Amino acid sequence: MTVHAYGAHAGDQPLELLSITRRDPGAHDVQIDIAFCGVCHSDLHQVRGEWAGTLYPCVPGHEIVGRVSAVGAHVTRHQVGDLVGVGCMVDSCRHCADCEAGLENYCDGMVGTYNGPTPDAPGHTLGGYSQSIVVHERFVLRVGHDASQLAAVAPLLCAGITTWSPLRHWNAGPGKRVGIVGIGGLGHMGIKLARALGAHVVAFTTSESKRADAEALGAHEVVVSRDPSAMAAQAQSLDLIVNTVAAPHDLDAYLTLLKRDGTMVLVGAPSTPHPSPQVFNLIMKRRALAGSMIGGIPETQEMLDFCAEHGIVADIELIRADEINAAYERMLAGEVKYRFVIDSATLGA
Repeated sequence: MTVHAYGAHAGDQPLELLSITRRDPGAHDVQIDIAFCGVCHSDLHQVRGEWAGTLYPCVPGHEIVGRVSAVGAHVTRHQVGDLVGVGCMVDSCRHCADCEAGLENYCDGMVGTYNGPTPDAPGHTLGGYSQSIVVHERFVLRVGHDASQLAAVAPLLCAGITTWSPLRHWNAGPGKRVGIVGIGGLGHMGIKLARALGAHVVAFTTSESKRADAEALGAHEVVVSRDPSAMAAQAQSLDLIVNTVAAPHDLDAYLTLLKRDGTMVLVGAPSTPHPSPQVFNLIMKRRALAGSMIGGIPETQEMLDFCAEHGIVADIELIRADEINAAYERMLAGEVKYRFVIDSATLGA
């Protein structure tokens, strides 16, 4: 099946309209007509070759929502007409300890939704900036939101699960003080989810202009990180910090805000390393510096169900597919609140 998509032939070339081939559904496959696809900062890094190993042509997109249009003969989890989503992975080895634990995201054989190995042409996966996709049913998720919310659901498949996973793993909830560093595509979801889980949420931003936005998103307190006195007032006060910033910065400024046994989790992925933190800021209070990436399929489904129950979606700006190159530049400049989403109906229109 030939469909329209937006992708690039090289890292120094803009995204353009392409024709790509999708396989026919196999026995356990689900074919999805894509309605919307979120635009993640990692899409930009990957398509521009800023992360090693990009395969071209590269069709990004791993925040996919739409309707099932066909299913294979042995599919049991989904049926034609269902609202569904696909996140950052479309396959794994399915039998290692990570996969058996429902943590397919940590499987050494995890296959990304784009730029991952596949027997399908052209030899690597092509993502959600396209009209349709075919995915094994294990990696297709149920969407419980109303169809009218579908565009704003799309970023939950990456931005939502990337912040949900550490919040759940480190037990954010009532009685816990949780810091969210950065108020962007990831951070705005972190604030919403931490608040809905019952934690006391402290948002950190470099810009005073984002204070009102952070409060509207659900933050109980907002700290401008460039204000030394405001930062000092938070010293040794937080149980958990989810750091969403995707640029190198001083981690020590935040480590000192953790209580004894507190943890700072890095989920932002800068293209160059952070400066190394001071060891004494870790050992003197038995603090931990950790990392986390998306979540497994069960956890992602849990997140989607929680968001549907609590009416949580991303704050988005809907764009046409042919606006993607301009959207990348605006994303680099921080000119989006807080996630671009492609209207897939505009592909080829």
